[in-house]
Amino acid sequence: MASLGRLYSMFDDVALPEDIPYAQMSDWEQKFLYLVARHHVNGTGALVELGSGGGGSTYAIAKGLRENPAFDETKGRLHAYDFFRVGKGTFATQRFFKAGKAPEGGNSFREDFEAALAPFMGFVEVHAGDIWNTSDPQDKSPIEFLHVDIAKTARVFRCVAERFLPRLEPGAVVLHQDFASPRLPWLHHSTGALLPYIEIAGAPIRSTLAFEVVRPIPAGLLARIAEDDYTVDERLALITAVQDEVDLDHTGRVPFKPVLELAKAYVCHYEGDHRRAWRIAGPLLKDPYLSETRADHFAQLRRALGEDAAPAPAPSGLRRLLRKVTGR
Repeated sequence: MASLGRLYSMFDDVALPEDIPYAQMSDWEQKFLYLVARHHVNGTGALVELGSGGGGSTYAIAKGLRENPAFDETKGRLHAYDFFRVGKGTFATQRFFKAGKAPEGGNSFREDFEAALAPFMGFVEVHAGDIWNTSDPQDKSPIEFLHVDIAKTARVFRCVAERFLPRLEPGAVVLHQDFASPRLPWLHHSTGALLPYIEIAGAPIRSTLAFEVVRPIPAGLLARIAEDDYTVDERLALITAVQDEVDLDHTGRVPFKPVLELAKAYVCHYEGDHRRAWRIAGPLLKDPYLSETRADHFAQLRRALGEDAAPAPAPSGLRRLLRKVTGR
């Protein structure tokens, strides 16, 4: 099988259908999913997609599997996990519906997903709902391919870390689709913790970082990742280790060193240390990419800093009277 690095030279050979289902990712990322499924996996382990959305990424993977001589459609399965509905906490878009919006009185796009994936539903197994409920904590079967596009919250990432990462063995491939998202620093410092046991495929593909497990990952390390058993300084150091490994993405669009620096600010932000968060984030305002694409991030961090430093509210008239009487 081709190494992950070799797949980069094959982008120009990929022609995905023009009517491929909508996905919240670039064409480059969809093509890479196809290439991994077509040229790298062999179906000997579980094939898992966490966060299938409207099906664009699933379609690319399934098409690659169908064209992979090593994949047996009668035995192999591509497991697709998602809420498959829009609404608070789902991070899904109305564009996942075929009509571009949810039907009256409904919020599930599962039927639209299955219709779009109809050519491949013979080997696509859908797991619809909260991943804590739809994943099996007793399933210890090895995972050969893991596409992670679901870890938008620390709560969900903990499920990924507890129930899926321990099933990775040497040879397993992992793709983190949200790696260019500074608000998800658990993706970055967990990858830093895994660096001694993985090999990064090459430059990230837009927002996606791909790596292959090359050494057995100690159970104790996986437990630390799942429990987020790291100090703030340890998390920052782990992200720095990743910065030493990645720079521009493959297309030259995303500068990962400053993106990951902003992720460090969010490590501090989530710990409530807003002053430290802004000390990290403030200088990044000068970065052209971040100032253009992450203005809302800076606004959020600046707002938190302002709230942290805001003076106490002025006392009411009654409170002023009580203070005068009691001397407090």
